[in-house]
Amino acid sequence: MATEQELSDFLKSVERRAFKRSVYHVRDEEAALDIVQDSMMKLAEHYGDKPANELPLLFQRILSNCTLDWFRRQKTRRALFSNLSDFEAVDDNGDFDLLEHFVMPTDSRESESAEDTTRRAQIFHAIEEQIAALPGRQREAFLMRYWEEMDVAETAAAMGCSEGSVKTHCSRAVHALSKALKAKGISL
Repeated sequence: MATEQELSDFLKSVERRAFKRSVYHVRDEEAALDIVQDSMMKLAEHYGDKPANELPLLFQRILSNCTLDWFRRQKTRRALFSNLSDFEAVDDNGDFDLLEHFVMPTDSRESESAEDTTRRAQIFHAIEEQIAALPGRQREAFLMRYWEEMDVAETAAAMGCSEGSVKTHCSRAVHALSKALKAKGISL
């Protein structure tokens, strides 16, 4: 059974990545924050008594379900209330910044030039845009496998699909990202 401290430490460790993943899915920072908070509350309320080693998969599954619930609510809301604000572009000036998460190698003693810094920012922005443009299931599988570093079985369990589906979604996502970035002249 997970202790209160283990649960707290686990939630602290996944908070930022869960938020980032949710932002990629829903493309709305406030909604993503709500989804992550709801997921954390559900984990604590319903599964706080589970062993600590089961918490990561349970949380990923809860986060996926909360995200799907949000999309269902949005679909219903849009069907009931047509609003002109639904057609406005999402504001990209939020606090979320991919560059703040980039870590320079610790053995690098050279300082990076302004040109290199700008180029890196442009590349990260292009990658972020392309990940956001992926279809939902591909984006979810890609982020779980390569961002969350989950293995195929864990990803399949969290997504509620087969391991073969996870591999297919990841493969398609990688090929789509590669093609899109290559078209922009970015090779990694």
